[in-house]
Amino acid sequence: MPIKWSALRVSEAADMIEEYFNQAVGPLEQIKVVAQEARHIPNLPEYISQYLVRIEGEVDRAIGGTSWEPVGRYRANLEALRKAIPEGATEAEQEQVERGAQMSLV
Repeated sequence: MPIKWSALRVSEAADMIEEYFNQAVGPLEQIKVVAQEARHIPNLPEYISQYLVRIEGEVDRAIGGTSWEPVGRYRANLEALRKAIPEGATEAEQEQVERGAQMSLV
């Protein structure tokens, strides 16, 4: 059965998502650093510290790089998206585009 959606456009969107995510990693890592440093404020109450720990955890879940979240949820979902594209569909569509063939909608 032919694919009725554009695997090539989905692949290009995945590339863009990855590019923007990579740009966001630096600021997210800075958020984590600031939260870690804030936990060292003298006489900080535990109930305040727990919010800072949660912020660190959310950054870890988003970008990964820890033993609990080695990949990170964004990268894991992006990887799953790419695996969901049928094998060879992107390449076949790219060949059609390069040859100037009109794509079939059925």
